[in-house]
Amino acid sequence: MNQQLDTAIRHSLAEHARNRLAAVLLVAFVPVWYVLIGAMIPHASTAFRLRSTGTTLAVDGHNLSLISAGLNTITIIAGFVVLTATRRAMAFDRRLVLSGYRPGALIAAKTVAAVAVALVISGYAALVLLAFWRPGGLGAIMLGFFLGAVTYATLGLLIGVLVRGDLEGFFLIIMIALLDTFLQDPVDNPLANKAVLEFFPAYAPTQVAAAGAFHDQILIAMIALSLAWTVVFAGLAFAVLRLRMPHSSRPQPGGPQPAGAG
Repeated sequence: MNQQLDTAIRHSLAEHARNRLAAVLLVAFVPVWYVLIGAMIPHASTAFRLRSTGTTLAVDGHNLSLISAGLNTITIIAGFVVLTATRRAMAFDRRLVLSGYRPGALIAAKTVAAVAVALVISGYAALVLLAFWRPGGLGAIMLGFFLGAVTYATLGLLIGVLVRGDLEGFFLIIMIALLDTFLQDPVDNPLANKAVLEFFPAYAPTQVAAAGAFHDQILIAMIALSLAWTVVFAGLAFAVLRLRMPHSSRPQPGGPQPAGAG
């Protein structure tokens, strides 16, 4: 099992490394999006509600929108990267399963690779943010960015094993990420402080990043909630992958042997 997992992790990481379009998107799209959002949103006071603590903060709307812009870019890119790698590897994964690989090892390897992708993307987005704003709670923003990225990376994994074509997968990632992160920002959405947004994947990462940036507070409950989304998406991906994969053709120990064996 360990050997299978190691091999599958190396293959998954290599698949991500070959995605040059994703690298270009990461390097170029993140700063461009910061520039565009920063140019559109003025430095005006905006009410932001930390629902987990019941606190309403008066924050700089420009800086809050930069957090939303960062989450917007990293969720789309993380979901896109993992979705693309998952779709490209499906045929190879089927051959691995037919050779005796366990679906559990494959999905575990893909999850590990998704975490690595999320770490790189979120770290880069947080560093680029420093060119536009020097927040006091950069560590919390990096954590919020990572939570958003890993949530959408595992969502990309789920969609990758679920949909039949690339186009619908890309559409789902883009639309879900855009709507989710847009709805969390009270500058753009007057309903952003409503309770219904607690049921969206980007809610907890936004709360974590905003609480650290504007209130010097680490929201443990929000971290746990965000990680719960990641676990759910990875678990659903495993269930779908098992249903989509063929049964192994390798004889099991103690099972019936092929004719003529002996």
